[in-house]
Amino acid sequence: MSVLLRPAGEADPVQVGVLHQRSRVAAYSGFISREVLEARSAESFGEWWAERWRWERETHRMTLAEVDGELAGFTYLGPSETPGAAELYAIHVDPDHVGTGVGRALMIHALKELPSLGGDRAVLWVLTENHQARRFYERGGWHPDGATRTEPVNDVPVPQLRYSHPL
Repeated sequence: MSVLLRPAGEADPVQVGVLHQRSRVAAYSGFISREVLEARSAESFGEWWAERWRWERETHRMTLAEVDGELAGFTYLGPSETPGAAELYAIHVDPDHVGTGVGRALMIHALKELPSLGGDRAVLWVLTENHQARRFYERGGWHPDGATRTEPVNDVPVPQLRYSHPL
């Protein structure tokens, strides 16, 4: 299997929204109810990504992973509110491609891109109960740095941990 990585184009955020919604439902359904996860449609995710990309495209980077011409995953990077850091805001892989190397390819690429956004480290936030994602990040050299927060997922508060990676 060959993974093609490319920067997002103008029309891509709508497709990213569809993948994002599918990825969240698959990854979080073990600890957040499907009803909560499915409260936002793929269409609304697409609209949200299109709007966010419109406002942040000069300061953020969206990279898409394609397999056989189909969207298989994406990352979203940008400056962070954490002093001295750049942030990996999102890495999502289509459920059909989890475990195939798509996520690893996206992570390796993100770690090469993050230094150009400034800071001496990268940060990301992961849902505390998302043990599969936590193992993935830890295998990639990320470590919890002690910071925590609670943020909503479709209006339901969910605890998160911050991970850091030296740049």
